[in-house]
Amino acid sequence: MAEPTSTTLDPADWSALREQGHRMLDDMFDYLEQLRERPVWQQAPADVRAKFQAPLPREGSDIADLHRAFMNDVLPYAVGNAHPAFFGWVHGAGTPVGMLAEMLAAGLNANVGGRDQIPVEVERQVARWMAELFRFPAGASGLFVTGTSMANMIAVLVARRRTLGLEVRDAGLARMGAGLVAYTSAAAHDCIAQALDLTGIGRSALRLIPLDDQYRMDTTALEQAIAADLQAGLRPFFVAATAGTVDTAAIDPLRRVADVAHANGLWFHVDGAFGAMAMLSPDLAPLLDGIDRADSIAFDFHKWAQVPYDAGFVLVRDGELHRQTFAAAPRYLKREPRGMAGGSPWPCDFGPDLSRSFRALKTWFTLQAYGADRMGEAIAGTCALARYLAGEVGRRPAFELLAPVALNIVCFRHKVAGRVSDQDVDDFNAALVADLQEAGIAAPSLTTLKGKVAIRVAIVNHRSERRDIDALLAGLEMLAARRLAI
Repeated sequence: MAEPTSTTLDPADWSALREQGHRMLDDMFDYLEQLRERPVWQQAPADVRAKFQAPLPREGSDIADLHRAFMNDVLPYAVGNAHPAFFGWVHGAGTPVGMLAEMLAAGLNANVGGRDQIPVEVERQVARWMAELFRFPAGASGLFVTGTSMANMIAVLVARRRTLGLEVRDAGLARMGAGLVAYTSAAAHDCIAQALDLTGIGRSALRLIPLDDQYRMDTTALEQAIAADLQAGLRPFFVAATAGTVDTAAIDPLRRVADVAHANGLWFHVDGAFGAMAMLSPDLAPLLDGIDRADSIAFDFHKWAQVPYDAGFVLVRDGELHRQTFAAAPRYLKREPRGMAGGSPWPCDFGPDLSRSFRALKTWFTLQAYGADRMGEAIAGTCALARYLAGEVGRRPAFELLAPVALNIVCFRHKVAGRVSDQDVDDFNAALVADLQEAGIAAPSLTTLKGKVAIRVAIVNHRSERRDIDALLAGLEMLAARRLAI
């Protein structure tokens, strides 16, 4: 059998591929331009789902056919977070600029784990911008990761390294980790507990601190918990405050938490998954007073900063301590003073991943194309919409507000007059949200506050307008009336 003359995966006809590529790009521009005309979400029918049970293809397919399959069977059935009436969870909407930058990054296909290359410099520049934004010192370090869940875990590992010393990397927690305890609020995201789990410290080592009447961490209760653990001979080492809780967007009293943490020698971390980006808005930045005193901050560019998924980030005040937590020098990663193996330290010295995508490029493009001021205005605009929604809820007798509006999340519910039990009201509101989602009108989510099921509207999308809020409320009223008439 003759050997093939070429095994390349490049096309035989670049002109045809170029034409197809332009068609695909135009389709995505059309999709983004016409979003409001589409349902927010629609459930995929059984025949579409069945297509994704096909076995591994042994022969190739025409890219035009694959494009049609994407347009018909994938695009219509995504969760819909790009849509201006998507209010479920805290999902960013992305931008056309970010989409184009992601295309460039994919074409370049850089592995940004290290080596002497400009993609690494792009990531370093974004890290310096973030140090500037949060008023961190010049020696701070930053790293792109998948999301805040990973960023929080990295912060726990750096805090563990500071507490137990470099030896813990070899000796491990079995020998050195007895008695470690950490603290966060009862409203914190579960990824804080997961970080304790995945780092080997354990979920039972995490103390959940009660909330005040604003759904923020009660710092008096924090002090008492630390004192009790010290009295019991345990080793408090880490406290995570939240800037923008997942339920209500409450911001823990960061400056006061910093005081308590540093007075007791604890690492002060801020989980700012979406809320940290409020620093881009001069009107909102004062709400984050004290974040500049953090030892580390975790946040997502893919939420309020609208960078396409995924683009999480961790910022660490002590960059050298951060490097010592992860850096290794196996023979195949030997650093050199010149050539491609120069330019250390590398991003892989600051986290667990050696193979890393060029996440920094879409973030760099977004920050450069729109500028911090315009991005801050978009963030402040979502908070203004939240206040508008809260006002509309307040003037409609059928609804009641269930929590203060701290930033961009509004929690309320339909009161369901005449229903005899709290469970009836909870069930009604849960069904109402599902009705609204299935109708494709708008997509809020649900949470539970003080034992009550709440309709949770998270306004994160830069495309959202008052007309989308009005459509949400009108849809809820229409569907509630239909249910009450049954």
